[in-house]
Amino acid sequence: MVGRMSKVQQGNELLKRLMRNSLFVVGFAIVVVLVILAALGSFIVVHDPLTPHPEKRLLPPTGLASGWRGHLLGADPLGRDVLTRLIIGSRYSLAIGISAVLGSLFIGTVVGMLAGFYGGVVDNVVMRIADVQLSIPSTLLAIAVIALLGPNLVNLVIVLVITSWPTYARLIRANVLVIKQAEFIASARLIGGSDTWIMTTQVLPNVLTPLLILATQQVGFQILMEAALSFLGLGVQPPTPSWGRMIADGRQYIASAPWVVLSPGLALMITVLGFNFLGDGLRDVLDPKLRV
Repeated sequence: MVGRMSKVQQGNELLKRLMRNSLFVVGFAIVVVLVILAALGSFIVVHDPLTPHPEKRLLPPTGLASGWRGHLLGADPLGRDVLTRLIIGSRYSLAIGISAVLGSLFIGTVVGMLAGFYGGVVDNVVMRIADVQLSIPSTLLAIAVIALLGPNLVNLVIVLVITSWPTYARLIRANVLVIKQAEFIASARLIGGSDTWIMTTQVLPNVLTPLLILATQQVGFQILMEAALSFLGLGVQPPTPSWGRMIADGRQYIASAPWVVLSPGLALMITVLGFNFLGDGLRDVLDPKLRV
């Protein structure tokens, strides 16, 4: 009972520290709003995000003058409601970003743990592959792989995973190299623990904090990468809404109809900032090296 109460108290203290961190609060609020909009998008939008309406081409924003059924953020070059496409597009941005982070997190964790735990040839091979890949600009590598595989949602996630796993692998390896020298690892070996058991029950729990921080920050980066590839026509394919594609389609109208570009641009900026703030807040609270 004492141990259970202690865990509850630790949880409450952690929650209080998080709520006192302004970066975490702002980032958490932005991410929660984004998730709600993405989850409930089909229930709150009143316009079709795919059907063109030529008579409404480049219609200026009406704000709340016409109510929710108006075009609050205007219409795009094909007469489609910008706000509707932003909300529906957030689904794809979140789904792609989170899927890419989970995939690269899994591969990077497994590879990095093996490299750090066993060292030697395994470490040299894995780290040299990671070094070679990191020497190639991520966007250039992504463009090359997409050109080879073809542009679609599945291939887009695969590309983002391929370009991101070395970041996680290097982080895990560095932490494992330190942790495996600890006394509790030696004790686990003395009681007959297998390598797999030691890695999953003794090493992995001690690297979860830096992993969580990095993964949270990387969601924003992956969303930005998806937008960049969609802008180039290598990501989400039309007519599916995508923030990057919306910016690409509206860039020639930036002088006459700036809302077509500004709306997805601001949505992208706020989303990336939200995840970065969330990750920075978690780092400030959870990283013991930063505590005063």
